[in-house]
Amino acid sequence: MKAFFIDTVASVVFFTVVAGLTEFFIAGMAPDEVLTARLITIPVMILTGRPYGLWRDVIFTRFSPRSRPMTALTDICAFLTFQVPVYATTLLIAGASFAEIQIAISAAIVFMILLSRPFGLFLELARKWAAPAAT
Repeated sequence: MKAFFIDTVASVVFFTVVAGLTEFFIAGMAPDEVLTARLITIPVMILTGRPYGLWRDVIFTRFSPRSRPMTALTDICAFLTFQVPVYATTLLIAGASFAEIQIAISAAIVFMILLSRPFGLFLELARKWAAPAAT
């Protein structure tokens, strides 16, 4: 239950800020669409935060990156393969047009590539912070 909470909170905090700004400033979505997408996304992140954390763990175990560049590429792979379908579905439910969805996903992919490692580090930090101190 603790792992569920940590992975979920990390996802909600990180993605709400980044995705909301992307939708508004880059995709040109109206404020009400952004608000709807973010409100829809919170339950989605509650449902997907821990599964993404587990997915990321599986990808890291499978690829066992041994260098910083490979670790970053592994984070990118995990992030894109899990988050793009979730994000597209969320935007569709929020009422975004297909054109807005294409723009938002195109921009999001760029941001996902840029932010996947920082989010991975954020998630690792949240997990480390929440772990009991060794005695």
